[in-house]
Amino acid sequence: MDLHTDRPHPARVYNYLLGGDVYFDADRIAAEQGMKSNPYSRVPPRENRAFLRRAVHYLAAERGIDQFLDIGTGIPSAPNVHHVAQSVHPGARVVYVDHDPIVLAHAQGLLDGTGETRFLKADLLDPGAILASPEVRETLDLDRPVGLLLVAVLHFVGDDHDPYALVKELVAALPPGSYLVLSHLTGDFVPEAWAAVTEIYRKQGVTMRVRTKTEVARFFTGLDLVDPGLQVLPHWRPDTDEPAEPDGAVSVYGGVARKA
Repeated sequence: MDLHTDRPHPARVYNYLLGGDVYFDADRIAAEQGMKSNPYSRVPPRENRAFLRRAVHYLAAERGIDQFLDIGTGIPSAPNVHHVAQSVHPGARVVYVDHDPIVLAHAQGLLDGTGETRFLKADLLDPGAILASPEVRETLDLDRPVGLLLVAVLHFVGDDHDPYALVKELVAALPPGSYLVLSHLTGDFVPEAWAAVTEIYRKQGVTMRVRTKTEVARFFTGLDLVDPGLQVLPHWRPDTDEPAEPDGAVSVYGGVARKA
């Protein structure tokens, strides 16, 4: 198993920024260089986790969704999707997808589901392989609504891979009544800082493409955004009265949309 520990990986950098312990020197160095360019670098991962938890609970509790496909899951960090979904629907099914071998190694030990929870080593760049996999076909019923989770992953897909086509292919395979949960980094608020972070990652061999609100909204084309629409993450159905982080500190848009 080649973990490519000599260069950073988004899942491990993300884990470092969340305060986890699953990373290597290359990941730590990239994260710390990024924090020098943007002191708020730890905020987006934290807000993404909170948004993911709120969105999954909303779909499970208010929309009756009991099966989820989480692509780009990253290093497991409780509460995971199945913890949230199964707190509402004990039999909820979740397939986690990531292409990093170290994510697989940790997922096997930490994702404590039974037959309701599976992990698939696959790449977002090949939606067909994900959809055709035994893990997806045997775990999820694609004749019933599914919650498709693309949280904090698409900003690692460059324009050359046509991320809009990837999302369209995934959504097209799901039945009506399914939902897309998506979040994405933006440079709308502090463009210089995110341009510097993007360049640091590029030099380390990691693609990062922050996008404008208009560009992020395009991922939801043909779908019905649920209230309150596409928002900077803390403003999407907050479950606390505590003051939100400044939009520029978060710099991530997120939304949930239904396939009619």
